[in-house]
Amino acid sequence: MTRNGKSAPPADYHLLLPEGWFRILLDPEQRDRSVDALVERQFHGIDNAPHLKDELRADLRRRAAEAHRGGGIELYLSLQEAGPFTVPASLLVSLAPLRHAEPLPPKALARAFAQDADPAEATEVGIEELAAGTAVRVRRTTRRPGEEKDGGHVSVSVEYHVPVPGTTEFLLLTFSTPLEPIADAMAGLFDAIASSLTWKE
Repeated sequence: MTRNGKSAPPADYHLLLPEGWFRILLDPEQRDRSVDALVERQFHGIDNAPHLKDELRADLRRRAAEAHRGGGIELYLSLQEAGPFTVPASLLVSLAPLRHAEPLPPKALARAFAQDADPAEATEVGIEELAAGTAVRVRRTTRRPGEEKDGGHVSVSVEYHVPVPGTTEFLLLTFSTPLEPIADAMAGLFDAIASSLTWKE
């Protein structure tokens, strides 16, 4: 499909998420219902923890509002279980404007991300060919000072910057997890989800 010689913007996108990931719609008219549904799911059958339930609802609403202000469209939270534990991870899908007046070739955009990298973070920048187009992939390992015995809290994030056809915007997929010991396995999962991205006309 073309418009004035250019590809028309897609009407939507599609992602395949593993079973156990919950979607929170970030539009103000929908997000409270999404948050409430997640809270009710997590506390199903638990009637003696109203304070914890209210705390979770308030925290999720705060995170959802903050994500929407930053251009967020959807927030996915992992509720996958590994034995008795829930695997903590998230995916924020956002629309981001171009960093420059004109679209940069992927190599130039990757080079710009590498040059802007925070010296305090371990950053890997590369280019990936997805079904949805050529994307710039940025993986960061961030350590924040804290009181933990290991010297701080470590989080791992993987970003995919995917140009939206026919527009001057990027679809930004931001994955994150605090599980540094299995960071490579989680990054593999994030890559598989990003690879499933397709556009809908």
